[in-house]
Amino acid sequence: MCGAPAQTPTLPAHVDITKETVIYGVVSKDDAPVPAAYVRLLDSSGEFTAEVVTSATGDYRFFARPGQWTLSVLHNSGSSRQAVQADAPGLVEVPIALS
Repeated sequence: MCGAPAQTPTLPAHVDITKETVIYGVVSKDDAPVPAAYVRLLDSSGEFTAEVVTSATGDYRFFARPGQWTLSVLHNSGSSRQAVQADAPGLVEVPIALS
């Protein structure tokens, strides 16, 4: 079986992933990307920090500090919550499947 290699997000040239933490991924349902889903970033105490809407290909991205986070996803076809541990600066991929 062959397939494409794992993809990483295309980041602006000024982003230095040795100094910044990027939490990113694709929201999907039944193995298909979900556009227009609301992805919320919650801090370790559950407080709202930021929100983005997924792209046409289900992609989302947050710039955050290292630490413990929760991603909460809402869409008319389902929802999901996912804990995230970002231990250090760099890329943290978190694919999210809606239930």
